[in-house]
This record gives sequence, structure tokens and C-alpha cells, in this order.
Amino acid sequence: MSSHPFADTPEPPYVAVIFTSVRTPGDNGYAVMSASLDALAREQPGFLGVESAREGVGITVSYWTDQAAAQGWKRVAAHLVAQRRGRDVWYEDYRVRVATVEREYGRDTSGLDAG
Repeated sequence: MSSHPFADTPEPPYVAVIFTSVRTPGDNGYAVMSASLDALAREQPGFLGVESAREGVGITVSYWTDQAAAQGWKRVAAHLVAQRRGRDVWYEDYRVRVATVEREYGRDTSGLDAG
């Protein structure tokens, strides 16, 4: 386990699923479901890691080995329930974007592409 808040991803390419959202007021069971889904995602084939932040707008990026792994997570029963609850109760608005990561670099990424 690393000491930084970033997912420990392998050398690219890999897939990033970017979920951007604006929450509705109140918790309405969100915290419990979120923690449960986080644990469940970590058990899925092809899961690489997750990064999340919320300051008004929430952004969660999950990383997957490939498109098939990301699609597999989308179809997990508990995730389908959460998606419906999100549309009906938790999110005022949201966007999901799926991208292939081709390059990664940063301050403490020795051995990774520097740009």
C-alpha cells in the first residue's frame, strides 16, 4: 500500500472510468452504499484502483485493465442497484466518461513517461 492518495496503476495502457456528479441534499443511504461498492469493486476481475474527491462536484476515477473489465463492473448486480438509486435519489446530475490511459507521469512516478 502506498502512502500517496493515488491509485497504483500499471504501465499504460489501461482504462479509466470517470464519474463526475452533483449530489442531492442529504445522505439517503449513500455513504453505506458507497463504502459497500468500493469494497465490491476491489474484488472485481481487472480492477486496478480508484481515486475520488468531492468539493461540491464529485469526481471518482476507477481504473481497469481493459474495456471488458470496466463493462463487467457496470453489470454487477449491486452496482446496477446503486446506479438506479443514484438516478432516482442521490444525484442531481452526473456524467460517466470512459477513456484509455495512454501515458502517465507525475512528481513521484520514477520510471514512468515524463511527458
